Amino acid sequence: MKKFKAVLVILFVLSITTAVKAQTSNTEYFSGKWSVILKGTPNGDAKMIFVLEKKVDSLTGVVLDTTGNQISKIDKAELKDTTVTLYFNAQGYDVSLVLNRKDEDHVTGSLLNMFDAEGERIKAKK
Repeated sequence: MKKFKAVLVILFVLSITTAVKAQTSNTEYFSGKWSVILKGTPNGDAKMIFVLEKKVDSLTGVVLDTTGNQISKIDKAELKDTTVTLYFNAQGYDVSLVLNRKDEDHVTGSLLNMFDAEGERIKAKK
């Protein structure tokens, strides 16, 4: 019985370690600048820049327009598997944007589960 409990404890610790590692790598992946196009909004396609920073094991950041002016701060970021959900305020409305990892530098997703989103990482110029 003691061996069984020891095995359960080891499995539990491994599962927690794996979950924390996945969360950390997800945080690192989404950190940086992202150019995101929101398709089919009532005002037409909208382009926004999301500047996301790693903070411990979560993300924080801001939303910018294409000229670099701040639209909003990210109120909350939820990380899960290869997805991040960003909560922020735009034009007086609380909105959520889900971004799914597509490849190393591209994401897809949706705004409010109604408008498609496509994004590309903005790489620093060398």
